[in-house]
Amino acid sequence: MTVTFKGNPITLCGKQLQPGDAMPDFTLTDNNLQLVRGKDLSGVRVFLTIPSLDTGVCDQEVRRFNEAAAAFPAVQIYAVSLDLPFAQSRWCGAAGVEQVQTLSDYRDHSFGKATGTRMEELGLLARAVILVDNDGMVAYAEYVPEVTSHPDYDAALEALRKISR
Repeated sequence: MTVTFKGNPITLCGKQLQPGDAMPDFTLTDNNLQLVRGKDLSGVRVFLTIPSLDTGVCDQEVRRFNEAAAAFPAVQIYAVSLDLPFAQSRWCGAAGVEQVQTLSDYRDHSFGKATGTRMEELGLLARAVILVDNDGMVAYAEYVPEVTSHPDYDAALEALRKISR
């Protein structure tokens, strides 16, 4: 699949995930600078990979999933970017986002590499929505073809309804 950023083709590092793949392990950093290991997460999970919370589309996307979270109380929703944890925490406070946990891939880019979302040319994460079921398997994956565009919210939320029953 070709992914572009402002119309220019970009290279994604790693393998893009497909439904049926096992969610690979990774290490992220939470807003308290604590390590979060993928293998330690469980239940139904949504991973939103975004270039930066300080951009309009990313801001709107995380807010939209924050609002949708009320319909999925048992689901963990994570917004993953390369923003520093301090900036993520500041943004969540200012935006009133409490249902989406922000995690940073700034240390070693292991999430971006493990999920095929790291943009080689920019050193940022491409926009993607990855849903993981209770068994740790990818149930839905959308790599947005144009990074500056929104994901297909309806398709992602419909897939989430199916796996969170």
